[in-house]
Amino acid sequence: MKFNDFARTPVTLAFLSLALLLVPGPAPAQEGTTYIPVGSARTKKTVIAFTDIRNTGGQAAAIAKTISETVNRDLSFMDIFRFLPATAFIENPATSGILPGTFKFSDWSSIGAEFLVKAAIGVEGKNMTLEANLYDTFGAKQVLAKRYVAFTADAKTVAHTLANNIVEALTGLPGIFMTRVAMSCDRTGKKEIYIMDFDGSNVKQVTKHRSISFAPAWSPDGTRIAYSLYNRHKRNIKNIDLYEYNFVTETVRMLSNRKGINSGAAYSPDGKKIALTMSFLGNPEIFLLDAANSTVTPVTKSFGFDVDPTWSPDGKHVAFVSSRTGMPMVYSSNLDGSKVQRLTFAGRYNATPSWSPQNNKIAFSGWLDGRFDIFIMNPDGSNIERLTKSQGNNEDPNFSPDGNFIVFSSNRTGQQNIYAMNVDGTFVKRLTYGLGNCVAPRWSGPTKMP
Repeated sequence: MKFNDFARTPVTLAFLSLALLLVPGPAPAQEGTTYIPVGSARTKKTVIAFTDIRNTGGQAAAIAKTISETVNRDLSFMDIFRFLPATAFIENPATSGILPGTFKFSDWSSIGAEFLVKAAIGVEGKNMTLEANLYDTFGAKQVLAKRYVAFTADAKTVAHTLANNIVEALTGLPGIFMTRVAMSCDRTGKKEIYIMDFDGSNVKQVTKHRSISFAPAWSPDGTRIAYSLYNRHKRNIKNIDLYEYNFVTETVRMLSNRKGINSGAAYSPDGKKIALTMSFLGNPEIFLLDAANSTVTPVTKSFGFDVDPTWSPDGKHVAFVSSRTGMPMVYSSNLDGSKVQRLTFAGRYNATPSWSPQNNKIAFSGWLDGRFDIFIMNPDGSNIERLTKSQGNNEDPNFSPDGNFIVFSSNRTGQQNIYAMNVDGTFVKRLTYGLGNCVAPRWSGPTKMP
């Protein structure tokens, strides 16, 4: 199986495409300053102005347009920014620059721009250099100063990285614009694993087993995906096996074909272990599988079935679904199975928990009023909130790496598609089109460029 397009990022780019260096000049704002407290109640969006990118040499117009449009589109995904239209600008571009002291902050604060992005690009052959600066206009100070050196073919990667840097500088949280979503879709008539960018663009098919591939899980570094496959063993014995696709080597390897179920994989935060459900001993239980040598260690032991494990951010606990008391409910425990705590008590069926990277919430799907909906609660099971309602079945919630978004599957339009929403259930966006029925979305971790 070939996957050359994906293999270029993030691994190859780490060596040849992108260097992030501080631009000499006045020191940016003190590290740790949070300008926009994401997740708190907001009555209005933060106003940001992005001036035309200056051309400092070469054929840069088309590339500058790509970068501007991509950054605008990325930041608009978050629903916390409002871009000031160029028609509102009063600055004279012929007499102003991008560095401190070459423009007037009052030209921007007076028209309501809270933050200002100024950038310049130079192109020489297949290489480009982008210098970008972010300013707090009311505070009259520089917040961020970066230089990006890359191939012109990687202009969108530069734009995504700039958008990530802007978000991190203003919110203190990592941006999501270099992340991807994996899912299982039946566009070909068979269920295969697909990936797409965070916003639903750049869809690629990963597996071609022509069977049922499902329940994908990203490794923390984003270079591998574990997934389950419905297989037939010798003597036509049916089994659910666990595989791993490696984007760097473009290879597939078997992780476990133990008898019965090998499904619901979730990598530990350090990538060394995989939590999953196995039934080779009879009852479906949670096990920890060593990602290097595939040895297993049991976590649960109950009379019911235990499925859908998810890791706490510190890697010390797992949450999972168990039917040990009758109805499937969400539980948590230590990795050795001790200190089991039941987290949910309501509803007929609770499933697919996802632990927030911020360690402040667990999302799950629950059966209520004749359908599945997405709920969220504190890690101890308190303060349950319903995020979706009266729009078909909504299942498989999974947090973004910054903890501010949830991706999920829904059949609200008939077919099952993948959607994303804010962690409070607002600003719902459909991500998949034309891929058949898509389920089990999983968000990759943050990608860091050098």
